Amino acid sequence: MIERALVLASGSPYRRQLLERLRLPFEVCVPDCDETAGPDETPGALVERLAWDKAHAVVPEWPDARIIGSDQVAEVDGQILTKPELHERARAQLRLCSGREVTFHTGLCVLDSASGHAMTARDVCVIRFRPLTDEEIERYLEAEAPYDCAGSIRSEGYAVTLFESIRGDDPNALIGLPLIRLAALLRAHGVPLP
Repeated sequence: MIERALVLASGSPYRRQLLERLRLPFEVCVPDCDETAGPDETPGALVERLAWDKAHAVVPEWPDARIIGSDQVAEVDGQILTKPELHERARAQLRLCSGREVTFHTGLCVLDSASGHAMTARDVCVIRFRPLTDEEIERYLEAEAPYDCAGSIRSEGYAVTLFESIRGDDPNALIGLPLIRLAALLRAHGVPLP
């Protein structure tokens, strides 16, 4: 019997690297989704919707697969921090985070595209940033260039020097894919894992 494909609906190299840890063969399909937050949409609701949208967006290309969608946003006091893309925006985000707690919401969806059965989950991780000087922010940005990372941090790298503490159930969620919850959802969808 041929095993059904497992598909990661994401263009993120960080999610791809995380999924490789589960030692399952998978394909990558980059979804085309509008990631704009709706009016009054909370960060948690936004990431769950985007994970759902991303998984469903690749169904036409993968009509008989198990599809993984995921998304992440950071927030400070209700203000959503996106991927900064530019140095100036990253600097402004890190200044905002300095000495404060930042909550990272990661949404997850596993979809059986043949049956339409989908399961979602959300992971929350809170980082307390230490007070940062402009010089420290510049050194970090020059070293990491985290312009494609939510909240301007690459937690698996040099960003750890910016933190006082991290609270959360799964450190992988901070990088962009909560592997503990993903493993549980995959098992529920019949994917054998140890």
